[in-house]
Amino acid sequence: MVRFNHFLYGFVPGLLLPVSFIWVYLNQFYPGDLSFFETLKQLYPGVLMGKLLLLSIMPNLLLVFVFYKTDSFKIAAGMMIGGMPYLISSFFML
Repeated sequence: MVRFNHFLYGFVPGLLLPVSFIWVYLNQFYPGDLSFFETLKQLYPGVLMGKLLLLSIMPNLLLVFVFYKTDSFKIAAGMMIGGMPYLISSFFML
């Protein structure tokens, strides 16, 4: 039986999960009637966008831990590498 352990199976969700988390977080907790992209335009030049990017990496880290504990190391590495652009960009915004 072939194991379900490939780098791309972790990389693609690693790129998409922070964006979906930001969308859900802003729709749930951000006050106002602005759309998603207008809200991002308001937050972009400030420190809040960097903090939001750091917060959006947390679901990735949780899944990295879960995949690591189940011995799916390639999926865990893909999730970690997929979250790196968000981590690096958040450091420049803080």
